[in-house]
Amino acid sequence: MDTAERTHLVTRYTEEVVTEEELTDLLDGDPSAYIGYAPTGEMHIGHFTTIRKLADFQRAGVDVTVLIADLHAHLDSEKSPWDLLDARSEYYEVAIRAMLDAAGGDPEAVEFVRGQEFQLSEEYTLEMYRMAAETTLSRAQRAASEVVRETENPALGGLIYPLMQSLDVKALDADIAYGGIDQRGIYMLGREILPDHGGEAPVCVFAPLLSGLTGGKMSASQAASKVNLTDTPEEVAEKINDAYCPQGEVEDNGVLEYVRYLVFPVLEERDESFVVEVPEEYGGDEVYDTYDELESAFVDGDLHPQDLKNAAGGYISDVIDPVREQLAERPDLLAEAYPESDA
Repeated sequence: MDTAERTHLVTRYTEEVVTEEELTDLLDGDPSAYIGYAPTGEMHIGHFTTIRKLADFQRAGVDVTVLIADLHAHLDSEKSPWDLLDARSEYYEVAIRAMLDAAGGDPEAVEFVRGQEFQLSEEYTLEMYRMAAETTLSRAQRAASEVVRETENPALGGLIYPLMQSLDVKALDADIAYGGIDQRGIYMLGREILPDHGGEAPVCVFAPLLSGLTGGKMSASQAASKVNLTDTPEEVAEKINDAYCPQGEVEDNGVLEYVRYLVFPVLEERDESFVVEVPEEYGGDEVYDTYDELESAFVDGDLHPQDLKNAAGGYISDVIDPVREQLAERPDLLAEAYPESDA
């Protein structure tokens, strides 16, 4: 596989790459990439779209490390209580492995690391103190503003958070920092300060953030705005059927975004098309080989929102089905990680 093919795999279905020229240079060799997940709330389809991308990194010959950022989960306004960090970390690792496997990747080829395995070392801690001495309060707040919970009286942990995330790139020896576009501020800080701390400015690859099914930003606290990995086919169909999806509107349309960033990449790897079942009296089935074809038909009014929803619900459920099955085999994971859900 040549460099151009590798670059295409790494950059497809992304929001931004900083910078593509640097990435191309890296892909002339054997680079490594990392993504970090703070084990806070239950994982959902928004996580799946970013995890799916790891399969592309693997296909492009990039070594992948997944950081289960347990300390980060507690530092961010204690989103995860200290006594639940181990249980949630274990759940996240199992769920991520299942998602990567369902997306056609190889979870056994990924290195999984927990933050406490290296973030408590003397070397890491001293470097973090040096960063803290050189970074202003306003710069740290600006970097973390899209990630860390904002309040009028922020906790100190939320300011340490972006420094640690920047330092993680060096500690994990990653050439590429990958994450959602909400992580941009933190990784731009990393690109600024890491060269002064014995590291290299990482190439940054950012995934888009999906809209919620109710319109606007996806909310982890609103069940109707997202599809959970454990939702049954009936629950998936119901959520998609009730979703915001006005004819011809692409912006804030979570249904289209699920189809674009999760369904079509998986279908592409399977060499399959997206089929919308339509009764013969209304013209018969409609087949779309690319997402652009589907979006154009939807915008032009040739694809009705209800027909799109009916098809999308089935495909989305099919994609998450292997993950649902693996998590169903381990009911203890969710019960121990989120005991309040059983209350």
